[in-house]
Amino acid sequence: MLTPAQRDQIVSILDAADDLTVATVRADGWPQATTVSFVNDGLKIYFGTWSKSQKTQNITRDPRVSMTVNAPYKTWEAIRGVSLAGHARRVTDAGEMQRIFTLMVEKFPQIGQFVKSDDVEMALFCVDPEIVSVLDYSQGFGHTELATA
Repeated sequence: MLTPAQRDQIVSILDAADDLTVATVRADGWPQATTVSFVNDGLKIYFGTWSKSQKTQNITRDPRVSMTVNAPYKTWEAIRGVSLAGHARRVTDAGEMQRIFTLMVEKFPQIGQFVKSDDVEMALFCVDPEIVSVLDYSQGFGHTELATA
């Protein structure tokens, strides 16, 4: 189980990053890794994609995902990141969609040029991490801690 310090460290990494890599499972069994921009509300992660994308098709068929997020760094001693696994859930509640869109506009003001909150071609997903591996080189080269969320 995550300690409060681990939870704070993970949220700090998520808050510092703009993009993550999400891996989904294709119909043929091969993993597919894609970079997406995201927002978070604590440990809860939200990302959007085109409703007809390969990611959407993969998640609809098999909601298991793995993600990696790295905070920006200049030296190896400052590397901090997380690897997260969980089940992606498509967000369909109008109130939740509006709240996520507001978070996205706050983080990415330019998003309004490309997407509107009621865009039917957009699929929003939520992931509550279930398994987390924290990478923190400030505690030694390759230092990781594995925990369940």
